[in-house]
Amino acid sequence: MKSVKEQFDQISKKYDSQRRVLIPCYDDFYGIGVEWLHVNTSTPKILDLGAGTGIFSQFVLEKYPQADITLLDFSEQMLSVARERFKDIKNVSFQVADMMSFEPQQKYDAVISSLAIHHLTDEDKQKLFKKIHGMLNDGGFFVNAEQVKGTTDYIHSFYTQRRHHRLENSELSKESVEASYERNKLDKCASVSQQLTWLKEVGFNEVDCPFKYYIFAVLWGMK
Repeated sequence: MKSVKEQFDQISKKYDSQRRVLIPCYDDFYGIGVEWLHVNTSTPKILDLGAGTGIFSQFVLEKYPQADITLLDFSEQMLSVARERFKDIKNVSFQVADMMSFEPQQKYDAVISSLAIHHLTDEDKQKLFKKIHGMLNDGGFFVNAEQVKGTTDYIHSFYTQRRHHRLENSELSKESVEASYERNKLDKCASVSQQLTWLKEVGFNEVDCPFKYYIFAVLWGMK
């Protein structure tokens, strides 16, 4: 089986065109994430972890066009799509790095992520949440538009059945659907309740899940 990086390198050129089919709640998923990013400056410093092609950052820039945003991802191919997306925007920068080994050189007003952290083990998720807490200024926000696990095996199985039914009756080719299933084999999802507990344990003062649709959830924390 290909690694996470190899699979996302392979899909980088097709990634954006498939998002609205793969994420049926696309606008709310990203839009509500941005709603809960309410910083008190028009020029926030923001880090996008596992930024991919920059979809979440694009939503953020619509709200904060003067934000200083760094997109970090370990796939140069995914970031190459993001570079093209933001080619005329000078306040966006890019860094090829693994989110677990990345060492920040500054504090941020917000750290965002979308559909990336669920590829980590539960132990590494907790380590990353602690690192993110340390990256933030006091009052800073962590917003994670994420893929999550159902609270029980039965519930998660139902989520999976519904997703497969929807994808197999969508406009996606059989090849694209099968590729999505292959990527899912590398997922290490955790439930909303587990992750909110971990965020509290590393020091976030406020945590919540302001949006959830089957496997898609927005997890939020304020330092």
